[in-house]
Amino acid sequence: MRYAGASVTALRQGVDSISQVRAQGGLTITLGVLPTVAGTIMPAALKRFKSLGTNTTLRVITGPNTVLLGQLRVGEMDLVIGRLAEPDQMSGLSFIHLYSEHISLVVRPDHPLLADANLNLSKIRDYTVLVPTPNAIIRTVVDRMLIAHGIGALPDRIETVSTSFGRAFTRETDAIWIISNGAVATDIADGVLVELPIDTSDTFGPVGLTTRVDAPTSPPVDMLTNVIREEAARHHSAHAPTKT
Repeated sequence: MRYAGASVTALRQGVDSISQVRAQGGLTITLGVLPTVAGTIMPAALKRFKSLGTNTTLRVITGPNTVLLGQLRVGEMDLVIGRLAEPDQMSGLSFIHLYSEHISLVVRPDHPLLADANLNLSKIRDYTVLVPTPNAIIRTVVDRMLIAHGIGALPDRIETVSTSFGRAFTRETDAIWIISNGAVATDIADGVLVELPIDTSDTFGPVGLTTRVDAPTSPPVDMLTNVIREEAARHHSAHAPTKT
């Protein structure tokens, strides 16, 4: 797979370069983006990259992490941005760490649990809980968190990786949505959703850029990588807790 992937990538790049010259257009960079970063660092990073005038078309693809990494491995993508995958999924791939983030439990404003003075994680069993699907990158982290707090199988749960569904369903019901903080950071900042005051510090995990080990990158891809790293550093610094 490693050598076949490199060969397919080289052929694809050659065909793409010929097609682009014929069309008198620029390069196309294909990005796999997970919800972790789709609504936080990526809009600002891509806006800044476009302002550099590289004559590059950006193609942004979302989907399950396993699918995105599979496409990256055979050269259908240039970068995947999101949480670090499990070790068995990282063969032939390289990870560049940007920052770490935690899992959040979010609800609608005025949710009954927000008024609970003795709130603890076990009380989510009384509500519908939205959790990631089994193949989602954070599902193992969520399962470990629940087990660590003595919570077995949730009696009323919906498994989903759809942020649009999760956002709409959580806003309209008393459901609790367990999701990467980066996927709902904007909603929390806007007051659309509220994070339950439950300690999830043991769920922190690395977020970064995944690339192929054996495939050379073009200058525009290198420029985009640098812009994403700088934007991630700026965003992380701006939202870091203030020390007292």
